[in-house]
Amino acid sequence: MGAAYFYHLTQRPLEETLPVLLEKARGAGWRIAVRGRAPDRLAWLDDRLWLGPEEGFLPHGLAGGPHDALQPILLTASPEAANDPACVMAIDGADISPDEVNALERVCILFDGTDPEAVQQARVQWKSLTGAGCSAQYWSEESGRWEKKAES
Repeated sequence: MGAAYFYHLTQRPLEETLPVLLEKARGAGWRIAVRGRAPDRLAWLDDRLWLGPEEGFLPHGLAGGPHDALQPILLTASPEAANDPACVMAIDGADISPDEVNALERVCILFDGTDPEAVQQARVQWKSLTGAGCSAQYWSEESGRWEKKAES
């Protein structure tokens, strides 16, 4: 049974935080799906990941290619990721169900703390997932480093 980790981004933007979390998930040996809502935003993120440092390159692909099933990290808008992920990282308010949390090793929900709508969406997701009995943790970087602020 997995857990949902909520990451409240207040100090660093998604494009800086996501690679750190992806590296940790890859270090655990997991395949990851980065789930967004808008294909253009996922394409932008794909470009950003390709421009990262060579020594920290994260092998990944944008869904819709011929080798989606082989990708260690797949950027997708679909709940059915072709790479059989152990971890889903949801961005931009992408939906996550309690069944997914329970079926996966980990679900990470990253949300922009400067966007009131994103914060509200994360609160709704927290209530929905914890109300369904899912294990969840809330992490904040408000102090300048990640700290666990709540657990359910």
